[in-house]
Amino acid sequence: MNQKPLLLIPLLLLVSCSKKETAEAEAPAPVQVTAVTQDTIRRTVAGDGMLFPRDQAGVTAKIAAPVQRFLVQRGDHVKQGQLLAVLESRDLAAGESESQALLAQTEANLRATTSAQIPESIVKAQTDVDTAKQTEDAAKKLLDNREKLFQQGALARKLVDDAQVAYAQAHGALLSAQEHLRALQSVGKQEQLKTAASQVDAARSHLQSSQVQVSYSQIVSPISGVVADRPLYAGEMATPGAPLVTVMDISRVIARANVPQNQSASVRVGQPATITQVDTNHTVEGKVTVVSPATDPNSTTLQVWVQAENPGEQLKPGTSVHVTIMTEVIKAATVIPVAAVLPGEEGGTACLVITADHIAHRRSVKLGVREGDKVQILNGVRPGEEVVIVGGIGLDDKAKVKIIDLTVKEAPDEDENAPEETPVKDQKKGEAKPKSK
Repeated sequence: MNQKPLLLIPLLLLVSCSKKETAEAEAPAPVQVTAVTQDTIRRTVAGDGMLFPRDQAGVTAKIAAPVQRFLVQRGDHVKQGQLLAVLESRDLAAGESESQALLAQTEANLRATTSAQIPESIVKAQTDVDTAKQTEDAAKKLLDNREKLFQQGALARKLVDDAQVAYAQAHGALLSAQEHLRALQSVGKQEQLKTAASQVDAARSHLQSSQVQVSYSQIVSPISGVVADRPLYAGEMATPGAPLVTVMDISRVIARANVPQNQSASVRVGQPATITQVDTNHTVEGKVTVVSPATDPNSTTLQVWVQAENPGEQLKPGTSVHVTIMTEVIKAATVIPVAAVLPGEEGGTACLVITADHIAHRRSVKLGVREGDKVQILNGVRPGEEVVIVGGIGLDDKAKVKIIDLTVKEAPDEDENAPEETPVKDQKKGEAKPKSK
């Protein structure tokens, strides 16, 4: 009889543990939830690249000459057309003076040809015509008189023939003088004028060439910007093709970034973009200005240029940057946090929706555009529903949950340096109460 109570003790302990485990198994799982919202979400394409100046000019010399002096240093800001350096040009200046003297000589020759030489020749030719005309008239009269006398039998035939020959010679001389006068008045005059004018044009062109050669000794800036490099010093030889000064316009910068080929189809000129420095996280707003028409076969990426303002010239060319291009803006999109997305069946995605009875329902969802810590949901959930963002991993479908409100502040932790308390019995009620030492 005394052994039966001893046998019941293990059974009672086993039943008690089983009930405790069942109660623990049925306890709701604590989760944190958030509401499904409608928000504006942006589709972006990102890539890494490097900064370049808006414009750059390597100013070179066109003649080989020593540098007489520099007027700028590295870091100086210059304007378009500003004088940067001066080259030795005494020999070129002497050539310019010679060309000026030659031009003056040819212009004087043209004036003399126009005003003096041509009228004198014409006057002489006209005088020759008049003289030939008078000679012809005298020969004609002599011929007529002799023919009359010959008809009267008072003169020999030979004298008549001599008079005819003299008349023919006088007439030929007249025709020659008239032709010479006509030539001077038309063709000859124009040709002489053309010759003199051509000499003036040739001398003027030679002077202009000499002046251009002298101007090459003045090195000016083709653009406005800042001097980025000046490799030579005064006295060193400047050679054609070698930059004397490099000027960069960094009032705006261009980020040349490489974006993945599978995302490049949505990139268009004019789309907004951001440029972020890798080392400082400094960000500026820009716009796509160039989209390369061809893909790089080595990297299978597409180069995109993004131009941005550079106030204060904080962004420096050659800096590594990260470019983010906004290719699409979706308004009133169904959005949930990325933390609410869970692995689904057959490689899909899912999320846990909490109903009013605190039951978790696993639903398959189709994802859309992702931006930062939020993602677009194309189907599977509706705005206003609550989804699990913490505690959903390993949680079964239709499991009972306990929602933890993130807005409730937890009680502050006790100060470790606070004095320890010891229980002291209350004299009235006989209960123990804490008392500081």
